[in-house]
Amino acid sequence: MLHIRNLTAGYGKVDVLHGISLDVYERECVALIGANGAGKTTTLRCICGLNEVRSGRIEFLGEQLNGLSGHAIVRKGITMCPEGRQVFADMSVLENLEMGAHTRKDGEQLSDIERMLDLFPVLRQRAKQRAGTLSGGEQEMLAIARALMARPKLCIFDEPSLGLAPKIVEEVEQILMRIKSMGTTIVLVEQNAAMALRLADRAYVLEAGEVVLHGTGQELKNDPQVSKAYLGY
Repeated sequence: MLHIRNLTAGYGKVDVLHGISLDVYERECVALIGANGAGKTTTLRCICGLNEVRSGRIEFLGEQLNGLSGHAIVRKGITMCPEGRQVFADMSVLENLEMGAHTRKDGEQLSDIERMLDLFPVLRQRAKQRAGTLSGGEQEMLAIARALMARPKLCIFDEPSLGLAPKIVEEVEQILMRIKSMGTTIVLVEQNAAMALRLADRAYVLEAGEVVLHGTGQELKNDPQVSKAYLGY
């Protein structure tokens, strides 16, 4: 589905990614784990057309994404739920959901809003409330629901548990499991490596802009190097 080959990218004169390659297959959850600055978010930004690709190739469903705008990539079927939630604070919950479907022309947006309100009951209770007044956990759920409103073939999540209370982190994990069970392909970047590896069919470990390990979620959970560096045991 998504294939990245020898990807190099960075900011200014500094390369952050040094020829990484990875694959994501249909209906999989693939996690990227690593320390801050390892290149995880830069990888996501390249996939979504938000960061220039200096060399290498990104293909999605057999088409090259290099050089396409972010809007064009959304229309191809890729959406991202960004780090820090980034909801439209002055818009209501419903207006945020409508914005998530702005690239669609199928006329089924209202039924999908109902589906999102069923999936996230707390959003139904807050439907007319300004998004900026929601709690952090509620904003994360809104950001996820808004991303799903585009009916993506591939949904990218960047640090969905960041800054959330442990109980809310558990809820977010359950929601991601449900999204996966619905058949949506997921790429997950998550500092909470234990959660990421529980969700992941496969995972890649990035260090200093390079892939240093990859395998199934279970294989990496059992890897002594991963356990010591990212799982704390």
